[in-house]
Amino acid sequence: MPSVTGMLFAAVKENSDRLKSITDSMSQDEVDYRGPGNLYNSTAQLLRHITFVDLNWVYRIKGKTLPYDMLEQYGPMIDENNKLPFIAGISRDTLISQHQLIMNMLQETCTILTDADMDIVVTFGHTNEKQASVRWGLWHMADHNRYHQAHINQLRKWFHTHTSDR
Repeated sequence: MPSVTGMLFAAVKENSDRLKSITDSMSQDEVDYRGPGNLYNSTAQLLRHITFVDLNWVYRIKGKTLPYDMLEQYGPMIDENNKLPFIAGISRDTLISQHQLIMNMLQETCTILTDADMDIVVTFGHTNEKQASVRWGLWHMADHNRYHQAHINQLRKWFHTHTSDR
């Protein structure tokens, strides 16, 4: 990969690898845990969300529309209440494997990009109302993943605190 493209891909990959490691020993109960009072998104919901956001960015970067079957498998982005869709009972390994498939697609895509391609402008947002460069999109993928890792770490603390009282 060219240097800028490679650096940005490396940032995304590093955070993807970190996501795998921080969720590595989670039980199904912990993956599905929604925090005190069930008021928060579970790790399962966050993993699916990260995967779907990354999938959308891969297709934007490719200059292609997300296929309907991929939308059906990984989406929607939000439910009818503008919340992350509820999911439960899907293993951490399945969710991480799905994310890894998207990371493999991203790597394949980045290997054919040039550093000049980082300036291509793409649309995004719930109604494609926003614009950003491919460079920004890759940076966003890395940042977004890391942002939700903080939520997962908080869920883990709550899980181990609140479930040890049972």
